[in-house]
Amino acid sequence: MAKAIPRIGSRKNGRIGSRKNTRRIPKGVIHVQASFNNTIVTVTDVRGRVVSWSSAGTCGFKGTRRGTPFAAQTAAGNAIRTVVDQGMQRAEVMIKGPGLGRDAALRAIRRSGILLTFVRDVTPMPHNGCRPPKKRRV
Repeated sequence: MAKAIPRIGSRKNGRIGSRKNTRRIPKGVIHVQASFNNTIVTVTDVRGRVVSWSSAGTCGFKGTRRGTPFAAQTAAGNAIRTVVDQGMQRAEVMIKGPGLGRDAALRAIRRSGILLTFVRDVTPMPHNGCRPPKKRRV
């Protein structure tokens, strides 16, 4: 019979730690991605690890209603409510995309009671971009 390999450290109870550990985060970064079809709000700590996220789709909006300002406002409120409970006071806001939900999400973030250090637009802009495909012969 094979010799049993001794375990280093005892893990009698299977759980090592809860998956969603409630880390106290005083400062964070709120990323808002507003496309024409959906708005995604992600809250991270300053190192970039995701703490909470929400989107218009996960809030129960379907189809074209996901692109509306109200859907963005609801998504932002849902994402921020959990991090306010974890003790977030200050946040930076990064807004990306051309969608209708940009202003509504920012308004919802302002109302949440988190102090905003700065708001930055990080929409990617091509500096004349890729070369277009050659014209098709007619």
